[in-house]
Amino acid sequence: MRRVFAPGCALMLYRPELAARLHEALERDAGPTAILPTCCRTPPDLEAGARVVNVCPGCDRRYRELWAGISTISAWELLATSTTFSFPDYGGAEMAIHDACPTRTERRVHEAVRTLLSRMNIRCVEPRHTRTHAACCGDSFFGLVSDQVVKHQMTRRARAMPRHDVVVYCVSCVKSMHIGGRRPRYMVDLLFGRETSADPVEPSAWHAMLDAYIAGTDSSE
Repeated sequence: MRRVFAPGCALMLYRPELAARLHEALERDAGPTAILPTCCRTPPDLEAGARVVNVCPGCDRRYRELWAGISTISAWELLATSTTFSFPDYGGAEMAIHDACPTRTERRVHEAVRTLLSRMNIRCVEPRHTRTHAACCGDSFFGLVSDQVVKHQMTRRARAMPRHDVVVYCVSCVKSMHIGGRRPRYMVDLLFGRETSADPVEPSAWHAMLDAYIAGTDSSE
């Protein structure tokens, strides 16, 4: 079975150097793994039976649902059992967690993310709506309603978090938690000891960057 790593548009826009470090970490455990650079909305040039290692929750869902014969596994699932990764120690810090809505049905992802938090000595504090009952961060409303309404939904979700620091594993969720007055802690940043940046914060600016990146990768193929 061929396995490829799809870092996703959002991580490549956010911090491509961490995408490269994550790729290297995965290869240390699993051996050489090709990179799939295109957007998950673009038909992948993969044979039936291929497995996509993903970071983005949207990629996880789209590769599973849109493209026949392709399976997915999150980078979190692979790292959760890693024997080579050097996990930072956060000293038992308490952080809330927000599960991304595209993985609402994926218990495997929920468990892997929490295992990683445990391996980093982070105490995970669950909100009321979590795992298979998680509420959207608000970003899925983008394009359907005004930015102001989107930001209202983001603030509503962020304020439901039981701690100021909130672990997320979707870059759009970073924006949501920041807009709502919480401190987002993006999983890739946590793994490599980095602070999380929310720039650009405005939903329209962020989605414009995504659209431009997607158009560029699609046209280069």
